[in-house]
Amino acid sequence: MTSTAGARPALEVADVIREYGAAFRAQHGSWLTGTQHQALRDLAACRTAALGGHVEHCLDCGHDRIAYNSCRNRHCPKCQALSRAQWLDRQTKHLLPVAYFHVVFTLPGALAELALANPRVLYDALFQAAAQTLRAVAANPKRLGAQLGMLLVLHTWGQNLHHHPHVHAVVTGGGLSCNAQGVVDASPRWMACRPGFFLPVRVLSRVFRGQYLARLRQAFDQGQLVFPGQLAALADAAAFNRWLTPLGQKDWVVYAKRPFGGPEQVLKYLARYTHRVAISNQRLLSLAEGRVTFRYQDYADDHRSKTMTLSAEEFLRRFVQHVLPKGFVKVRHYGLLAPRGRDARLAVCRRLLLPATVVAALPGDASSAGSVTPAHVPTCPQCGGHRLIARELPAAAAPPPHGDSS
Repeated sequence: MTSTAGARPALEVADVIREYGAAFRAQHGSWLTGTQHQALRDLAACRTAALGGHVEHCLDCGHDRIAYNSCRNRHCPKCQALSRAQWLDRQTKHLLPVAYFHVVFTLPGALAELALANPRVLYDALFQAAAQTLRAVAANPKRLGAQLGMLLVLHTWGQNLHHHPHVHAVVTGGGLSCNAQGVVDASPRWMACRPGFFLPVRVLSRVFRGQYLARLRQAFDQGQLVFPGQLAALADAAAFNRWLTPLGQKDWVVYAKRPFGGPEQVLKYLARYTHRVAISNQRLLSLAEGRVTFRYQDYADDHRSKTMTLSAEEFLRRFVQHVLPKGFVKVRHYGLLAPRGRDARLAVCRRLLLPATVVAALPGDASSAGSVTPAHVPTCPQCGGHRLIARELPAAAAPPPHGDSS
């Protein structure tokens, strides 16, 4: 008897691509990037005979179990679990026994088309502007006078798959004392935020707006931007500056979510958000007559759960716009958590945080909460035996699955 490993959702993004991806690429291939083409190919082939796999044979009952290889594309809804667990395991040693805050920086909708045409430049600027905003406001002696630890995660989507670039910042509720330029003191103290209060959001919003627009103007002056299609008129410097003027007069959306209670809550959040893709397979409800129906939360309507139906073409168009440029880093560390010199800075932080008021919160629980779960011992799904041998299936030569593949 032969079976295929694991149960899959009734409908997957890969199913939409397999059925309608060729037509979509034929119609829209001229504007798709190489990375977007590759993502569509990878997701369609993921956990199918096209990528090969292996057969596990049980020596006790003779049962054969086919398992196909994963594509490992970072935009694939099925391929994030292991990389997420390994990444979380590395992050546990960077956590401090303090409260953490969650701040979200969002680009105005007017910048969406320009960001789609220049994703690397505009997303880099989003990271830099958000990090510098937190750094500058926190370093101000009238605010906190400290260098913070910051982890920033880029998301480019809303629940309905529209383009909605924003970064989630997970920030320590305090930091090492520093001067107004953010340089840590030679003999620093730990400067804690007031309980339940981080930094004033209106100030963060204004500073973020100025930081981002300055970087956008610099990118224009250095010839880093392209203006295809309807954006062509903005290639003129005077027109570009006129277009930016209203953006400098509006409030930009920066908001602070409910603070985390400590390292354990941070790890739970990171487990959910750092390796998330634009839409999970579990949200897909149906694919019929060229239309995809999926579930989403309407944040404007008290987070109510609703359904949306799109043509397969529109669904794929929305999905591929969230495929990031090749090599683009979507999770970044700044301040106390910046990679260079991080271990030494964190050692100083832990020494300063050692008093009895926080000693109960020190790492034991945090590291266990984020560690990788040990791999289970493989067992035969038919008889429960452990005497399994594996035989490799070469790519494209594997037999087609008779059921669900892993």
